Amino acid sequence: MAPDHGSKVDISFAGRFTASAIAACFAEITTIPLDTAKVRLQLQKKAVAGDLAGPKYRGLLGTAATIAKEEGAAALWKGIVPGLHRQCIYGGLRIGLYEPVKSFYVGENHVGDVPLSKKIAAGFTTGALAIAVANPTDLVKVRLQSEGKLAPGVLRRYTGAMDAYAKIVRQEGVAALWTGIGPNVARNAIINAAELASYDQVKQSILKLPGFKDDVVTHILSGLGAGFFAVCVGSPVDVVKSRMMGDSAYKNTIDCFVKTLKNDVCSTLLLCSCLFYTFQSALDE
Repeated sequence: MAPDHGSKVDISFAGRFTASAIAACFAEITTIPLDTAKVRLQLQKKAVAGDLAGPKYRGLLGTAATIAKEEGAAALWKGIVPGLHRQCIYGGLRIGLYEPVKSFYVGENHVGDVPLSKKIAAGFTTGALAIAVANPTDLVKVRLQSEGKLAPGVLRRYTGAMDAYAKIVRQEGVAALWTGIGPNVARNAIINAAELASYDQVKQSILKLPGFKDDVVTHILSGLGAGFFAVCVGSPVDVVKSRMMGDSAYKNTIDCFVKTLKNDVCSTLLLCSCLFYTFQSALDE
């Protein structure tokens, strides 16, 4: 992202898109084990009364350890192919479009710091547009990640990402690729607005402090702050999005939200999501 302070470099949209997509893919490869554990926790239902075994997955690291033990360490990277598809599209568009959209909102003749409200509006817009295009990749990623250890003789629903795309279209129709689009747009618009706006704002504040300049340290500090703030705002919608995509038991977004709120304790999911997105955001920025 172009800084508000210091020297500015005029980068084309293609350049921003490419750089953002590459950075997002690197973050995806690094953090997808945590994301897989997060999705399993989000899709896990509350244990019924009298169930002595209790929930299968407990905590972020405990879930990752259980997956690795039962399915092999490689299972933590389930969904990496559609995950990279998603980041090339969503990661490239949400950041690549941020500066042009922000400039559009403030006007060509604007001088000085960009108001926080304009940064939020730009992040909300680019997040919604980007995920509306990338929703099929998100759907396939969640479905691949959600499938755990199967009983002997039971075949997996999908052999891979391309098989999943094809089967969803063939069995459920093209429109099914946009399953969960409502909570997904809400989730990514909110998180993107909170993340990019807070990143911009934190970075702007840091650069005003003596001794700081526009370097890697400033970017990492800004990314960590932005990631933590963004997920605290967007985590509830993220849970609903994952359940809508990975479980067909819900009638619609409202039904999923109400049932989740009624039946599950979300504090663990919020904490796990906070850790995951904080780390990913620091890498992504």
